[in-house]
Amino acid sequence: MIELTGQIERITYTNEETGYTIAKLKVQDQWDLVTIVGNIPSPSPGEILSLKGEWAHHPKYGDQFKIHSYHTTVPATVYGIRRYLGSGLIKGLGPKMADRIVNKFGEKTLDIIEHQIQRLEKVEGIGAKRIALIQQAWKDQKKIREVMLFLQSHGVSTGYATKIYKTYHNRSIAIVQQNPYRLCMDIFGIGFVIADRIAEKLGFPKNSELRAEAGIIYVLNGLSDDGHVYYPYDLLVDKCKEVLEVDSETIQAALDRLFGENRIVIEDLNEDLETFGKPSSKAVYLKKYHVCETGITTRIRMLLQSPPAAPPIDVAKEMNRVQEHFAIRLAANQVSAIKSAIENKVTIITGGPGTGKTTIIHAILKIMLRYKLRVMMAAPTGRAAKRMQESTGQEAKTIHRLLDFSMQKGGFQKNETSPLDCNALIIDEASMIDTHLMYYLLKAVLVQTTIILVGDVNQLPSVGPGRILEDMIQSRQIPVVSLTEIFRQAKASRIITNAHRINQGDFPIVDPPADPDAKTDFYFIEQKEPERVLQTIIELVARRIPASFGFEPIHDIQVLTPMHKGIVGAENLNSSLQNALNPGEESVSRGSSSFRIHDKVMQIKNNYDKLVFNGDIGRIEKVHPESQTVLISFDRRNILYDFSELNEIILAYAISVHKSQGSEYPAVVLPILTQHYILLQRNLIYTAVTRGKHLVVVVGTRKALHMGINNSKTKKRFTYLKQRLINS
Repeated sequence: MIELTGQIERITYTNEETGYTIAKLKVQDQWDLVTIVGNIPSPSPGEILSLKGEWAHHPKYGDQFKIHSYHTTVPATVYGIRRYLGSGLIKGLGPKMADRIVNKFGEKTLDIIEHQIQRLEKVEGIGAKRIALIQQAWKDQKKIREVMLFLQSHGVSTGYATKIYKTYHNRSIAIVQQNPYRLCMDIFGIGFVIADRIAEKLGFPKNSELRAEAGIIYVLNGLSDDGHVYYPYDLLVDKCKEVLEVDSETIQAALDRLFGENRIVIEDLNEDLETFGKPSSKAVYLKKYHVCETGITTRIRMLLQSPPAAPPIDVAKEMNRVQEHFAIRLAANQVSAIKSAIENKVTIITGGPGTGKTTIIHAILKIMLRYKLRVMMAAPTGRAAKRMQESTGQEAKTIHRLLDFSMQKGGFQKNETSPLDCNALIIDEASMIDTHLMYYLLKAVLVQTTIILVGDVNQLPSVGPGRILEDMIQSRQIPVVSLTEIFRQAKASRIITNAHRINQGDFPIVDPPADPDAKTDFYFIEQKEPERVLQTIIELVARRIPASFGFEPIHDIQVLTPMHKGIVGAENLNSSLQNALNPGEESVSRGSSSFRIHDKVMQIKNNYDKLVFNGDIGRIEKVHPESQTVLISFDRRNILYDFSELNEIILAYAISVHKSQGSEYPAVVLPILTQHYILLQRNLIYTAVTRGKHLVVVVGTRKALHMGINNSKTKKRFTYLKQRLINS
């Protein structure tokens, strides 16, 4: 084993999840920088590394030093100290201020910060406030150094080490040594894989009880991310055996312990479940999802069986009044929808674009307000709530805001003891509501309240677990009105016409308009090679669409893609579009991503402290290297992020179709290639097309588009809500 010591000059590449890093190292007495490769979680320029490893020759990149193990130390040279302090490691010190301090104190800089920090007042621009900030940051670094050294030696990044310290404080090392699997349950970003790697280094055997229990929870959480509310017992055992590489007996014993501790629910549903050929009647739930699914059932039944508190409404008379007010003639199924919403305690109204859902919401609202009923309106996302408010002129909120969520106060403040004060509740984009959110919404609704759920059941199901709207409709326990008629003004839009054609399994109209000078709102550009599709998309977003339609590239145009990986996956599209639309110096790097001022970004985790939720899109307004914070604007709300929180943010020039649900964009660009065949489904293409308000451009092949439209099979989700509603 060869030993090598040097200072990190620059980071070529680093993967936040795995810690795999390619960096350039300055080694003493060597002119050329050394390329090092290996696992260095969250490396910083200026760090001094003592490495053990071996040399290898890469045919393309030349000689590289492959790291087997390493440890970090603080630098001793003036140059090293300057790089170290200016790397962003210490809040209050950016590169410029680090230069001033080191120019003043040279090699004694770190000793002065440690023992005589008040001497920093002699440096221009440093006052008492900044000294206090630096001093606290330096103390924090000292406190967690032992923790970080311990955790780094077990494969944990400095970013995660800080989070671990903030969670467990001085108990960090003891807790990790006792049960490293607590990390994946307590700390966002540290998943089972990282915790398992730490446990292995600490000597935990593969068949340990703690590992089996944590592994089962990890697998169940992963399955809920795929949309499952429960998973069949036998299939779960097989999946856990595969992931954990242990025998069935170990898994079954761990399942029994978790059940005994009330962390999971194992329910015999007394019927053969649909389990891909493996017989099973037992369902395994994470405790919270069993509470949610059974709670939804109970509350829906209570609502259906309770009379409304509102006075009787003369529906026929009000229908005439509404038609006169809006100067329209309502279609028969629109009348049915309005009538059902007024006469029933719970109503579902579903339909595609152009079928008049907005008109119905407006009409229901108008009638109820005439009778002085208290009506509340909400939607799952901020954008959907904003559209609802703009179309009706009445206040609409996100469901989280409606339920007054507060992390400091312990969750949703609106609940059965503090319910929503309304006679009627109208929810738009109901297909997006998952099991967890629907449960907490219904908990806050009085039994005498009328609920109207409006949505498009043909869209993709919710990102979270369940298929609430579809299960409710299929149970046949709730009145449902399906809107099918496309209105005359909507028929003029190829977006709407093609959306309905796709939903019916027909190929969209893609022929150019008869008049060569005429514009339409739906285009198809044939491109077969992924590289050409990528270049076409960049050209469309950066030049062609803005020139022809006047849309602003970053704000108005959204690229939607079926995949995350690959040449036209979200990751590569984001990198390419960032360079094309927002070039410049990197402001802050996080893992393999770099974020710049004016970048379009997306939140990928519900952050209840900040009231920013999974799928919210914002723009980076400012980057503060010294305070290690980033200011991001979400719908005119400025939210401050610490650098350590940037794993909650991704670039959003291109996003997955799933992440686009509930949103509407002036222009949508959609790549569709046969390489996407695993994910090409009719409801995915339908959802993507219906996100475009004024323009949709599909780039790809007819064959791929045909494949997706002809694939009407939806991915199986294990839920039992439909059967519970039927049997309740």
